[in-house]
Amino acid sequence: MLSAAVPLAGALAVVFVSWNRDRVRVPEAAALDDLYANIPEVVDVRSLSAGVTFGQLLEDAGMGGNDRNNLLLAFREQANPRRMRSGAEVRIVRRRWGEDPLRIEVALDRDRLVRLERARSGWTSSLVELVTTTDTVFVAGEIRSSLWTAILDNGGLGGVPLTDRRQMVGQLDRVFQWQIDFSRQIRDGDTYRFVLEREKRPDGSMRTGRLLAAELVNAGRPYYAIRFEPREEPQSWFDLEGQSVRRAFLMKPIELSRISSGFTNSRFHPILRRWRAHRGVDYAANSGTPVQATGSGVVVRRGWGEAYGRVIDIRHPNGFLTRYAHLSGWARGLAVGSRVTQGQVIGYVGMTGLATGPHLHYEMHVGGRPIDPIAIDLPAEAPVPAADMERWERVRDQRLRLLLGLPGPETFRERRTEARVADPDG
Repeated sequence: MLSAAVPLAGALAVVFVSWNRDRVRVPEAAALDDLYANIPEVVDVRSLSAGVTFGQLLEDAGMGGNDRNNLLLAFREQANPRRMRSGAEVRIVRRRWGEDPLRIEVALDRDRLVRLERARSGWTSSLVELVTTTDTVFVAGEIRSSLWTAILDNGGLGGVPLTDRRQMVGQLDRVFQWQIDFSRQIRDGDTYRFVLEREKRPDGSMRTGRLLAAELVNAGRPYYAIRFEPREEPQSWFDLEGQSVRRAFLMKPIELSRISSGFTNSRFHPILRRWRAHRGVDYAANSGTPVQATGSGVVVRRGWGEAYGRVIDIRHPNGFLTRYAHLSGWARGLAVGSRVTQGQVIGYVGMTGLATGPHLHYEMHVGGRPIDPIAIDLPAEAPVPAADMERWERVRDQRLRLLLGLPGPETFRERRTEARVADPDG
């Protein structure tokens, strides 16, 4: 087991990497046979530019017509060269500069590549799934302005790509959204710590990540979420008492978004230039931002409304209906009668209908009457089943120990106090 820890003024991250623990027997010293090193291979790394075909790239790399055509035939056994993405990396391996290639590797995406090897009869090809490793990331820190900047600027995560740090923020937002509104309720001095298991690609990026345990302390109050998989139900997150932290509806249909206009009986309409009720909540977001169904249900409307523009209505159990308006477009395959699940992307933010800028207008109705989706006490999902309680307690205690082994609120308060004493004018 290898571990590394990097303490900072307001943040700390620890990464543990596990590998095969079988003991390796070290041979006794003895005379070795002569070794002859192979001539090092030369690797020419190129990227597919926009408007350039794979065949043109090979021609620019010095491959002759017949050799190039044979290679393309072999490549087509695994993938379509016309569908290669711009920026795709192509690694051309030669024994010496100027010689014909021995093999070529073409990245299809971040998880797969096509390997082409020279043979007597031309070229052979194979599809290679890139091998990943699994490790566990332990992160803790103090929030000075927002959770977003706290994690993105966490120096202890220096080896973690920014895109993966954004995914970590997104996971915390999805888990704690029913307890904390990250855009409005976060305070200076709040703290966080979490344990995340990730599947890591050879380039260091994260293929998948599973949040195992998390704590967020907001205004002195701790909130916990422990991941657990009941035997007969989908995995979910629970607090320390085994109550689900999830609700029947997401708190908002757009991740990490801010409210630009709330539910009110009287609002001055910026286009109509008159006062009228605003029976929903507006979320500011860039055009094209994915919009999620806040609850599972059936699409009962997908069309155009004079004021709403492109709009979707979803009917949910127990008399609930949600509405999503001013969309720029709908998700592919979505139609009236489609069944959707909570968190499924149903459309994209736009400014169709009566809108002065890109945003999502979101409504919730119960029994045909509009209600404030922010103020309603949403029904909770089921707690840990009684049949799983003994196993839940073992999993909870194990993951909680991992979490509480990280620096907590007291540690960061002490660091702040020490910093003020060391620099009273700072």
